[in-house]
Amino acid sequence: MFWSSWFLAGLAVTLAWPVPVLLSRAQWPARAPFPAMVLWQSIALAGGLSMIGAMLCYGIVPLGDNLAAGLHGLLRIITGRESLDDLGLLHAFALSAAALLSAHLVFTLWLTYFRINRQRSRHRDLLNLLSSPAGDRPDTLVINHEAPVAYCLPGGSRSVTVLSDGLMTLLSPEELRAVLLHEQTHLAQRHHLLLWAFAAWRSALPWLPTSRLAQRAVSSLIEIMADDVALRSVGKSTLVTAIALVASGPARLPAASLVDAAGQQIDTPETTSARLGRLLTPAPPLGPGHQAVVVAAALLLLAVPTALLLVPGLFS
Repeated sequence: MFWSSWFLAGLAVTLAWPVPVLLSRAQWPARAPFPAMVLWQSIALAGGLSMIGAMLCYGIVPLGDNLAAGLHGLLRIITGRESLDDLGLLHAFALSAAALLSAHLVFTLWLTYFRINRQRSRHRDLLNLLSSPAGDRPDTLVINHEAPVAYCLPGGSRSVTVLSDGLMTLLSPEELRAVLLHEQTHLAQRHHLLLWAFAAWRSALPWLPTSRLAQRAVSSLIEIMADDVALRSVGKSTLVTAIALVASGPARLPAASLVDAAGQQIDTPETTSARLGRLLTPAPPLGPGHQAVVVAAALLLLAVPTALLLVPGLFS
């Protein structure tokens, strides 16, 4: 397990800095948003597994030649059947760090979920007071505000799309349809779960380049994926106009903005610019073979730390 710990540590460092930096600068993810999304998730999961695994493998080196034997020896120490002196100070510290990091990640994931759910619940209560149902559109609410605003509020069977009076007045029926398709895609594809996971990752490890770059990239990719679904039903010029008009809305809202109060993502100027640039000067989509290679690389990335941890005697 000694060499496994060092291989895992090297992989953790690689996935924490050079890989996410290079991927964030690449141009191809906009041409293949779904494989790129899978790759970002794989980088985050493999990075976390490698960090915890490196400390765990190093910690159990004196206790066994593989993970099962090491954990069995650790259990004997915890239950008092063996002495802690057999472990050693450095190895005990590594095991403690692995346990603390694991607990920190899980707790932050739960805390982020709780915080977002609380924000959405409060926002839903506000909507009940300040909005009215759109008569001809099920699961759609309309707020009385002149700014062009559109967003979705996830909540399982209570999920709704929220529009403003200003948006409905400003947009043509076809442009409004494009906006609705975009927001409904976010709900149908459960994009809020991705945002939750990567927001928790960034909250847990804000100093890690992976967490910051991944959150930004995933936020952009889900917008691109929703745009692609809308493009199946509306024209490109219609969607471009709708994006440009909606982008001006949140900046004109009072306070921190109604959308942000719901714990929802607000398009940054960079994201809006990237979406418009992709539509106005489109690049050919990545070929099926190249997309399959990206997905295969993502799966391999997850398999490597898993194998280092679970395969008995590997790099012992």
